[in-house]
Amino acid sequence: MAKKTPPPAYVGFGMLTPVYIMSLDKLPKLNTGAVVHQVSDYVYDDAAIIACNLSQWGVPSAMIGTAVGDDLLGKYVIDKFKELGVQGKVRVTDEYKTPLEVNVSDKKGARTYFWQRSQEILSTLDTADLSLIKKAKLLYVDWYDGDHIVRAMEEAKRHNVPVFLNFEHGHKHPDLLKKYAGIVTVCQAVTDAAQIGKKQSMLGVARKLIKSGIETAIITMASQGCMAVQGEEIIRAFAPKVKAVDASGAGATFSSGYVYGYLNRWSLEDTVRFAIAAASLKVTRSGLEMFPVPEIQGLARTVRIERMIYRGDQFHTIRKFLRLPQNSPLMNNTLVKESQKFAEKIMPKKKVDRKKIKRSMVE
Repeated sequence: MAKKTPPPAYVGFGMLTPVYIMSLDKLPKLNTGAVVHQVSDYVYDDAAIIACNLSQWGVPSAMIGTAVGDDLLGKYVIDKFKELGVQGKVRVTDEYKTPLEVNVSDKKGARTYFWQRSQEILSTLDTADLSLIKKAKLLYVDWYDGDHIVRAMEEAKRHNVPVFLNFEHGHKHPDLLKKYAGIVTVCQAVTDAAQIGKKQSMLGVARKLIKSGIETAIITMASQGCMAVQGEEIIRAFAPKVKAVDASGAGATFSSGYVYGYLNRWSLEDTVRFAIAAASLKVTRSGLEMFPVPEIQGLARTVRIERMIYRGDQFHTIRKFLRLPQNSPLMNNTLVKESQKFAEKIMPKKKVDRKKIKRSMVE
């Protein structure tokens, strides 16, 4: 008797496109070239990356996406989801060819990308079957898919399914923030398009999101780790310094890690630790094959944390610490201690000046 497939805990909604990821030493100057060390392939965008990542960690996941073309690239998307166990029917159309994305990433964490997005492709989201959302535990949507995400968000709200919105710098548009705030449970954002703001910028964005009515605000930055605010609790996490090989998909991997902790009902701190560690490990090798959960937990234990509270519209620092408390859920796995050896291999050997802000691979 065939084993019954459990309903997906995670459902992603958004664009579907195969991607080629090219890893270089350094991005070339205009009108010059560079040697490509490795080429990997995967399925993008972020909602699809998260579905694939969570499936690798044993979480029942599904994807509701745009239609793909009746061609080899479209077949690749279908086959990849089948290989990883991602649920959901991938629709095929003869109206257009499957879009393609190309990502180029260097060892300094810099990257650029080329993608094919059109309203013709995105509009197929408007006719997608939303029935998978009904029994889900979380719906993920991206603001760059435009108003096409609203229908899915409202469907989630009807069934009391929490919504995770990747808002990037969309919070700079007051009308959009007002539109989404009443539906969104968890919101991941950046300070601006370049993600170059400082601590005060992170606090400002977090304050804006929380005051709009969003329950949990996560602010990620390319150079300063992340901050998560939930009620009065604030976790400021600093990404560990690692040797970067490919930063493509690091932001989506952070989201994957957060969703994993969220679905497992971990504390905010444990969830953020895991998300930062997952993203940091991801950039140490090309492609999007995920590290095992115990190895991620091992690095998570080393993540530097600063605790704060939010009261009276003000942020107050409580304490800073480096290690997880011994009663943390992350310490229950017997493989965690062994995975510390792996974490030590990728961490810098020299003494770290904690006063300096380290480069983060979280996008």
